[in-house]
Amino acid sequence: MKVLITGTAGFIGNRLAERLLERGEKIIGVDNLNDYYDVTLKEARLAKIKDHPGFTEARINIEDRPAMEALFAKHKPNKVVNLAAQAGVRYSLENPHSYVESNIVGFMNILEGCRYNSVEHLVYASSSSVYGANTNMPFSIHNNVDHPLSMYAATKKANELMAHTYSHLYDLPTTGLRFFTVYGPWGRPDMALFLFTKKILAGEPIDVFNYGKHRRDFTYVDDIVEGVIRTLDHTARPNVDWSGDKPDPGTAGGPYRLYNIGNNSPVELMHYIKVLEDCLGKKAEMNMLPLQPGDVPDTYANVEDLVADVDYKPDTSVEDGIASFVNWYKSYYSQA
Repeated sequence: MKVLITGTAGFIGNRLAERLLERGEKIIGVDNLNDYYDVTLKEARLAKIKDHPGFTEARINIEDRPAMEALFAKHKPNKVVNLAAQAGVRYSLENPHSYVESNIVGFMNILEGCRYNSVEHLVYASSSSVYGANTNMPFSIHNNVDHPLSMYAATKKANELMAHTYSHLYDLPTTGLRFFTVYGPWGRPDMALFLFTKKILAGEPIDVFNYGKHRRDFTYVDDIVEGVIRTLDHTARPNVDWSGDKPDPGTAGGPYRLYNIGNNSPVELMHYIKVLEDCLGKKAEMNMLPLQPGDVPDTYANVEDLVADVDYKPDTSVEDGIASFVNWYKSYYSQA
């Protein structure tokens, strides 16, 4: 099988490419290696897979329409996984245009590539951020999500709507995956675990938002990737019971599906920090701050549909996941 993956120099995309190459798939890896964060880290991720005989690298922007059209026409992938995006809730307050360019324009180019090249299944990253102002826990894909609290969340909601349209109009199977606070080895330097680790080791104070009271459904990267692979292998199908009188947001009359991929076990931020302190053998100095604009107090994934359809539920504990991250961090930066 030939799979086009966008974001192969990224945190999740790189690990997914590794896993699919291991099982014998051919991967076309798209990434522009932008400087949103350390390009050296992105290059190091790519170095793990770039010499694999099944890997073909395409260093282009997904918002570059002619380049994406040519890529699809040349390689004719069987399936596509879109993980390239401008990430980060707080950065979306500073630079909203970059989110429209990558997450909206880029995704449009991917949808068109799938439409015109007979792609069997498009799987794409959404986010738990789409739940926005929702407070009914745990978050369910069958809940309405029309109140995003950041531009990042709004673009991810838009991706789901765009995918639905293409599933309806062109019978393109699409599956959107709402990821819940992904962490682990080779993670992004702008995410909390990376920032906390760097500052604690340097003896610098860490910023703890919402005074440490909010909870997150922290989900280990390998659990996310396993969920992506299982849904990729399970092509979206129409819900024959779907009704416009009582529309179900998580399914459709066309081949369209949404799933949460989360640990289904929220952890308070202060416990997360305590586990990190134990793994580092060092206490953190903390700046206790209020909840930031665009952030939500809690996230909690209902994964019943993921279990029912692909027989999978993430289960890596934060104790095991943080220990793996710390081991990687110390090894990677001692070598660097």
